[in-house]
Amino acid sequence: MKGQRAVIKRRRVPLSSLDNRGQDLGDTMWEFRLYIAGQTVKSLRAIANMQHICEDHLAGQYRIEVIDLSEHPELARSDDIVALPTLVRKLPPPLRRIIGDLSDRERVLLGLEIFER
Repeated sequence: MKGQRAVIKRRRVPLSSLDNRGQDLGDTMWEFRLYIAGQTVKSLRAIANMQHICEDHLAGQYRIEVIDLSEHPELARSDDIVALPTLVRKLPPPLRRIIGDLSDRERVLLGLEIFER
């Protein structure tokens, strides 16, 4: 296929990636990885809390990748995950980590360095 560009299609898989529903991404893109262990109450709470925080403070400028370590335990090594749920801010640098269900909103905002616009 010389001269043609390959097109990679991404498939949505349950709990594999949550995004900003196609909104304009603006200048700063925030990328997060949320490591969970199955669909436990704590895991589902962490997902919901992170979605609410992002919608309230980063609308149109974020991507959340949810990684279920009960299905893919080998992925824990890439971000040195030792407790679950763990949120990792990949972008913008520097890398930040928060452990827990993200229910302490102020702690999460400070830890991720997300400030009011």
